[in-house]
Amino acid sequence: MTDPRAAVSSDGRGLCACCAHVRVVTSARGSSFVMCGLSRTDERFAKYPRLPVLACVGFEGRGPSREAQGHQR
Repeated sequence: MTDPRAAVSSDGRGLCACCAHVRVVTSARGSSFVMCGLSRTDERFAKYPRLPVLACVGFEGRGPSREAQGHQR
């Protein structure tokens, strides 16, 4: 597991910025909200957590993106 302290971003989202469970929801008016995917199956997690999240038991770092891995067949 990745060290969460190293993953805290400076963009105001904290751990959520690089968590595998994050979903960014954009409203019709253009506002963006961070939604925790774990909230669907575990009531310990807020659907829309108060940001920045600095500690979370459900944090999972995202793996490298497809672009970073290169084209693989």
